[in-house]
Amino acid sequence: MSNEPSRPLLKGAKALVTGIANEHSIAYGCAKAFHELGADLAITYLNDKARRYVEPIATALQAPLLLPLDVARPGELEAVFERIAEQWGKLDIVVHSIAWAPKGDLEGGLLQSSSEGFSAAMDISCHSFVRMARLAAPLMKDGGTLLTMSYYGANKVVTNYSVMGPVKAALESCARYLAYELGPKGIRVHAVSPGPLKTRAASGLKDFDLLLTEASQRAPLGELVDIMDVGFTCAFLATPYARRLSGETLYIDGGVNIMA
Repeated sequence: MSNEPSRPLLKGAKALVTGIANEHSIAYGCAKAFHELGADLAITYLNDKARRYVEPIATALQAPLLLPLDVARPGELEAVFERIAEQWGKLDIVVHSIAWAPKGDLEGGLLQSSSEGFSAAMDISCHSFVRMARLAAPLMKDGGTLLTMSYYGANKVVTNYSVMGPVKAALESCARYLAYELGPKGIRVHAVSPGPLKTRAASGLKDFDLLLTEASQRAPLGELVDIMDVGFTCAFLATPYARRLSGETLYIDGGVNIMA
């Protein structure tokens, strides 16, 4: 029996996926799942250095739009949505998979975090989702789905997660408030919380390999998740099958989050 989707549940849907760095990125899993279910993709890359890794992915996924996006650079986010409006005139799905904090603030613990570092982490990792939602909403004329990536460390203390714990907690709260504000427009908003995955972003966390080992040992299913587990969950949330779900934080971690 095939594991492939039997029909293109997202055929004709327009999806913006941000945050792909390479083929190991969570955002890539989302883009691949959307593509397999029939969606048209707009994919972003951080800068010229990143483009050489992202462009082959966009080509393989037949994405008609490949656009630069550094949310810390004024005007780039607006330019992405202007281009989407020109090409498509609508948008159905947005994936926000963007997070960053200065290395010193990640390694030094929350108590030692700098005001500048904390502010930058909050702006890039959290408030950029709010800005993205504000720009996406007018294009979601028939409703839509906004998705952002969180982590277990938003709600429980994870050693060495440091400043990103409070930032991700704020991100989850933003998702709930956006779900409330955008609900009347038929726009659903979710935070998705994958278990630890070997991504480039995760490599910046101290002792990350220990987190991976612990997660696989504690998971009721006895194994780690992969980017396609995350991708197909996000794809499900964007289909009519999830039309009455909004404001949730969904854990995709093999059940780790239920364990004491």
